[in-house]
Amino acid sequence: MMLAFVLIAGSLATASAVLLLLPLVRQRTDSKPAASVAAIGVLFALLLGGAGLYAGFSNYSWVEMPDVAQTPAAMTAKLAKRLSLEPNDLEGWLLLGRSYQQLEQFPLAVRAYQRADRLANGQNAEAIVGTAEMLLAQDFEEIRGAAGHLFDRALQIEPDNPKALLYSGFAALSRGEQPVARERFERLLTLNPPPQIQDIIRKQLLALGGEGVGPAQESAPGQGAKIAVHVTLAPSLASKVPAGAALFVAARDPKAPGPPFAVKRLPATFPVDVELSAADAMLESRRISDGQQLEVVARVALGGTPTATTGDPFGQVSYHVGQDKKLNIVIDRIAP
Repeated sequence: MMLAFVLIAGSLATASAVLLLLPLVRQRTDSKPAASVAAIGVLFALLLGGAGLYAGFSNYSWVEMPDVAQTPAAMTAKLAKRLSLEPNDLEGWLLLGRSYQQLEQFPLAVRAYQRADRLANGQNAEAIVGTAEMLLAQDFEEIRGAAGHLFDRALQIEPDNPKALLYSGFAALSRGEQPVARERFERLLTLNPPPQIQDIIRKQLLALGGEGVGPAQESAPGQGAKIAVHVTLAPSLASKVPAGAALFVAARDPKAPGPPFAVKRLPATFPVDVELSAADAMLESRRISDGQQLEVVARVALGGTPTATTGDPFGQVSYHVGQDKKLNIVIDRIAP
């Protein structure tokens, strides 16, 4: 059990700028704004660190492959071919799901986990949680629907499954079910997770009004720090931005992978002035503060999701917080 929590903590540290991100959910959560921001940030930090989780949970070694010339994609293809001949191999389908997760082939991962779920007659928590995480990887709004219900279902099988407890707590929070979220987080703490996870959960419980969950939350630094940018679109890319597209503007530290220090979602209409502050943080422990040298990215989300996709128009600029005034960002590039 402790290994599972260590892996979760590691995944938080390795999550990166692909977290452009979740203000959409935050905007749709009316109660407890501070709780909502912290919940959303942790959830997607975990989500985008999922590859690391599965690499750790898997018994399959990408390093000790019998043929070192084989790539992970080739090994996964061989596994899929074998399973076509051995369709009732439950562990094989679970491994295939983890493998597709590693390759970020999320729809195929969903199919593999769903197959494992059927073979296990709905009684395998890993298959259920895996399916839910892969649904979230494709559309974070699933936390309010199918994915959230799957995490609840996993808890019926394994009440102390750490990932199911964590995700289902955030799912409950996204639905406005604060008592349920509090109960899940408190149960998670009784399992003695690593300090990093305990700190996040304690802060979340404090934001929910929890009592007896640890030291009082300290005031977040950098409350007055701000980033101001003027975003324009290069004329050559005007035809690439459809009506109704979303614009994400985020501040991140390229030298410190993790959730952005601030992020906003806006309609993709140009020009637009954007101001980021501590109120736009995704994690209370990661807020902009004076003296930081950050990278501010403005990206048009053509796919309608917060995750960057090939073809998205974007622009970026380096910003020295507390020293720079309003800077210009020209969206003049296309994501590869």
